[in-house]
Amino acid sequence: MSHSDADIHPTVEEAADDIADMEIRGAATIADAAAGALATQAEDSDAESPESFRAEMRAAGRRLRETRPTAVSLPNALRYVLRGMEGRSVPDLRESVVESADEFQRELGQAQDNLGRIGANRLRDGDTVMTHCHSTDALSCVEKALDQGKEIHAIVKETRPRKQGHITARWLRDMGVPVTLIVDNAARRYLDQTDHVLVGADSIAADGSVINKVGTSGLAVNARERGVPVMVAAQTLKLHPDTMTGHTVEIEMRDEREVLTLDEEEEIGDVTVENPAFDVTPPRYVDAIVTERGQFPPESIVTLMRELFGDQQGGEPWEE
Repeated sequence: MSHSDADIHPTVEEAADDIADMEIRGAATIADAAAGALATQAEDSDAESPESFRAEMRAAGRRLRETRPTAVSLPNALRYVLRGMEGRSVPDLRESVVESADEFQRELGQAQDNLGRIGANRLRDGDTVMTHCHSTDALSCVEKALDQGKEIHAIVKETRPRKQGHITARWLRDMGVPVTLIVDNAARRYLDQTDHVLVGADSIAADGSVINKVGTSGLAVNARERGVPVMVAAQTLKLHPDTMTGHTVEIEMRDEREVLTLDEEEEIGDVTVENPAFDVTPPRYVDAIVTERGQFPPESIVTLMRELFGDQQGGEPWEE
């Protein structure tokens, strides 16, 4: 049964537009908005049959899904809520969607705290962590370690070209952590003073590969050579179930002007600038992936993915 846009609730349309325009951004915020919009669609539905209710929910799911094709948290939220849709009558279906959305949002609200506590247990009093880019999940581990009375120091890579390391340095200073800021190229030298490399993730593939800010993979290889463990902090929202079926993760290329201004290009001459946002760290360079559900060796992550989001064999729950 195909449904027109008229069946899609204004709240869903508004959330979809805000996600597409990046008015709503950040993995958890996007997922929360999507789950909330599905709940509103269900609550206000005037569908008369279970079939039309299901079709309406799938249409709302598709509308939200198409907004940011590479945002991994968005389809995960839709999978969680729509896979929880069950019942033989419209009231039962409605109730199951609302309950699923509530459960998802409630767990989401506690995820970072829980992850932080688990990650903090890997840090010892007096440890120095080296960070790359800016990850609130990674910083949550430091924050909880401080709450446990541990003293933590940080070596912060500035993370070119946008210097997200400056944001990380500011957050850590606000927590009272002593910070040494270094240029990216100095990382290998300072690994000798580092106890843990601590990074977040943009997404995590089924084989345990970590997709994160470009530069993460080089740091992980250097850390392995120096014997420094690499800890990845990532909510299960960042797991990428599509990769269970061999789907590869798209690496976003960003604006060349972040690397080379027009004035600089005039001075240098006509050059091609490549500015990849992310790179892929193979699982053999990662010691632990810390999530709100516990810590895992990278090769175990596929089991967690299946448990949370299904095995991807039956197609997506928003498909007709």
